[in-house]
Amino acid sequence: MDYGDRTLIETLQRQASTRPEAPAYQSGDQTLTFADLERETNRIANALSALGVRAGDRVACLTKHHVPCIQLMLAACKVRAVCMPVNWRLAPSEAEYVIRHGEAKLLLVDESLAAPFVAGSGTEHVPGGCRVLCTERDVGTLRGFHSWYAARSPEFSPVSADPDDSALQLYSSGTTGLPKGVVLTHRGLLSTCSVVSEEWQFGPGDVLGNPLPTFHVAGMTMLLLTLYAGGLTCAHSEFDPTAFIASIGRQRITHSFLVPAMLLFMLQSPAAQEGDYASLRLIAYGGSPISETVLQHAIDVFRCDFLQVYGLTEVSGPATFLMPTDHRQAAAHPHRLRSAGRPIGGCRLRIVDPVSGSDMPEGGTGEVWLETVRNLKEYWRDPDATRHAFPEGRNERGGWFRTGDGGYVEDGYLYINDRIKDMIISGGENIYPAEIENVLMKHPAVADGAIIGVPDTKWGEAVKACVVLRPGSIATGQEIMDWMRERLAHYKCPKTVEFVEALPRNPSGKILKRVLREPFWKGHERRVH
Repeated sequence: MDYGDRTLIETLQRQASTRPEAPAYQSGDQTLTFADLERETNRIANALSALGVRAGDRVACLTKHHVPCIQLMLAACKVRAVCMPVNWRLAPSEAEYVIRHGEAKLLLVDESLAAPFVAGSGTEHVPGGCRVLCTERDVGTLRGFHSWYAARSPEFSPVSADPDDSALQLYSSGTTGLPKGVVLTHRGLLSTCSVVSEEWQFGPGDVLGNPLPTFHVAGMTMLLLTLYAGGLTCAHSEFDPTAFIASIGRQRITHSFLVPAMLLFMLQSPAAQEGDYASLRLIAYGGSPISETVLQHAIDVFRCDFLQVYGLTEVSGPATFLMPTDHRQAAAHPHRLRSAGRPIGGCRLRIVDPVSGSDMPEGGTGEVWLETVRNLKEYWRDPDATRHAFPEGRNERGGWFRTGDGGYVEDGYLYINDRIKDMIISGGENIYPAEIENVLMKHPAVADGAIIGVPDTKWGEAVKACVVLRPGSIATGQEIMDWMRERLAHYKCPKTVEFVEALPRNPSGKILKRVLREPFWKGHERRVH
């Protein structure tokens, strides 16, 4: 649904004028209506202006709480500044890098995370000139967020803004180096809201369960979805599988976006079989590959429609959807569940040979390129990275963005193989771990698994499986390898199996293959990056 909003501030004003008393956000005992949101963000905008925050400035938040984050973001937009959520799982020195890189004028930090950022602590990690506030309350020398702005006027005239102005700055997870600041625009974020509300059939009266962190693009776009389309966000500051299952029935949640790791943890909860899912209409999932075993189990347990999202932070979230109809027709087209679906919301895609730059024929594997108005404006303070991401330059449709993902197209459906850097080259064969992982996860003793390439004197790289066994299950590496050789071409099968207690994941749920590979590649130069 396109409401014609040019900026997120116009979206808020539309809701505040037409549905002022409708609940917008709920977190714990707190419920905020659209009128509350307009009034509170006006007060915060006045406080930001008094602090000297101006157009183009960044304000950071290091918080697990969704409501203060969306309040700060909208208030920042009203002064034409940019909100910059920071990953609260980072070490203080890593968070400091992000805050300094963004040149933040203000940092909003939770009490539980505040100690390293308090002046005089001896370990403070705050750049000079950055004002620090505590999310929840006054703590020692830190002023509480609400007490800082509460006395300000509830009236504010927003600074004029354009659709292509910066509205949000998120940082890449930095699994292969220092994180980059991804700058997203009003236009791109509103396009995401429009296509999601239409394709998910989400609107007033619907309830969104959001357990995703605010530093995750889906966590933020889900907060913006209810701002745009109406409906209510039930926010969960931290993800507890059993508690989230209970909240579905208690809060009558109709929609949710979950990463596959969350689905896996929910299915492993004893509460999964007893949950009340009568209100649930749609679970969207994405952010990392999902095994067919986990997906089918989730479909059986939660008994609602499923929709897969493929996208990236750099495209303001979604690029393709695998629709509920494709999931329902899985019996007739089982291979479709392995696809990421088709482009949505005006997005176009190409498959490009990463070496020659030429387009691949149908069925040929290469790098996925995307053209959409949702593409990032820039990598903050990194023009070289921005140019590299758009080798053909920009155009009125956003330009062609290099995703770094390997995949192919068949009958209009996109199939993602893996990150280009995770591809394994063994004996001259290109091997994509996701295909092997999908088979590995079907083994009855395997709870979680990942495939990596390790050095091999004969083949260059050899396939290794890293396996987490199900509680109470027993299997040897040889048994798993033999089982997989019955189901896959032998050159794709693991040559060795490493049993681990858990797989390392980033905050988005993606497996950190770099961490798994590192012990095996010490002293070697890897050929695939």
